[in-house]
Amino acid sequence: MNKKITFLRKSLPLALGGMLLTSSIALMSNSGIADDRNAPKQLTEANLKLDTVVTGLKMPWATAFLPNGDLLVTERGGKLRLVKNGKLDPQEITGVPEVWYKGQGGLLDVVLHPDYAKNGWIYISYSSPKAEGEEGDDGGANTALIRAKLKDHALVDVQKIFKAIPNVKGNVHFGGRIIFDKKGYVFLSLGERGQKENAQNLGKDQGKVVRLHEDGKIPTDNPFVKTAGARPEIWSYGHRNPQGLVIHPTTGTIWEHEHGPQGGDELNIVEKGKNYGWPLITFGIDYDNSIISNDTAKVGLEQPVTYWKPSIAPCGMTFVNSPKFKEWNGDLIVGSLKFMQLQHLVVKGNKVTKREVLFQGIGRVRDVRQGPDGNLYVVLESSGQIVRISRKG
Repeated sequence: MNKKITFLRKSLPLALGGMLLTSSIALMSNSGIADDRNAPKQLTEANLKLDTVVTGLKMPWATAFLPNGDLLVTERGGKLRLVKNGKLDPQEITGVPEVWYKGQGGLLDVVLHPDYAKNGWIYISYSSPKAEGEEGDDGGANTALIRAKLKDHALVDVQKIFKAIPNVKGNVHFGGRIIFDKKGYVFLSLGERGQKENAQNLGKDQGKVVRLHEDGKIPTDNPFVKTAGARPEIWSYGHRNPQGLVIHPTTGTIWEHEHGPQGGDELNIVEKGKNYGWPLITFGIDYDNSIISNDTAKVGLEQPVTYWKPSIAPCGMTFVNSPKFKEWNGDLIVGSLKFMQLQHLVVKGNKVTKREVLFQGIGRVRDVRQGPDGNLYVVLESSGQIVRISRKG
């Protein structure tokens, strides 16, 4: 009898606890609170596959998807190439303007006009050598923007719609990313060309993001149109070398990343007339380990959404907006030149809540795009390849 009482004393609380737990789960389910068993599965690199789209490119920088499925690819040495059915067309596209190919300079970004199917305009950025009468160093260059149309294997109706001023002899920090916003304005990112103090000078285009009409005319509502001595094309300033520029697919806000010095690469939300601080504030130091600024924040200067320390040398970026990667929709995929990887940044509102490395050792990433098929395409500078990331199964 005593043994039975002892058994009941031990087992009754366990039985009651189990009943309470079962009831709690039922209440959670009925109240609309998700049970872990019903939570969506996490998308990881293990669920993805990588395959090669094309090889044989030389220093590729960017790609754009033509409506017929062909790819346009810029090679930094100054060539514009076509990829047809996964093969590099041996015939180069003619009509590319003279490119100043030195250091980080060359043929850079390529983007189709949002209404390309109707108007045929292609926008290309590149380092343009100093022309007669232009301001700046003899033998120097700066970033320019053209638009043109593609006919067979030639650029036609080529129009130079913008050139950053002044020309500089140094061969670093050209920026060069192009985007269109949802209102039809075109934005171009510009590096400070190795002259950091000029990122704060509104009289020079160095270290700026500029905003133009599609034909290169200056919008009258740009923030510094009425500021004496300021370049009217400037939209934002205080940038170092921005080589990631994308539009959020739902909010329409502009997100930008830029190379810092030694440490301090930044991800920013770019807004009208704002100063992003370089070189007055920075999370990095100079390459000789000297201090650029003791400050990481100052009144009137924007703080980054996030920053990388050590630097990853970010290049290329896209927002995910695809049924193929629905778990990542609204997140960013960022390329890294230095660490030869991709990074998945989880974005909640205007904050990055998590970072994860994808495809470590993929190669030096120059460009990341979401294709019309919803897959991700990555331009690899080091191997001269474009690869596709898709879902397994």
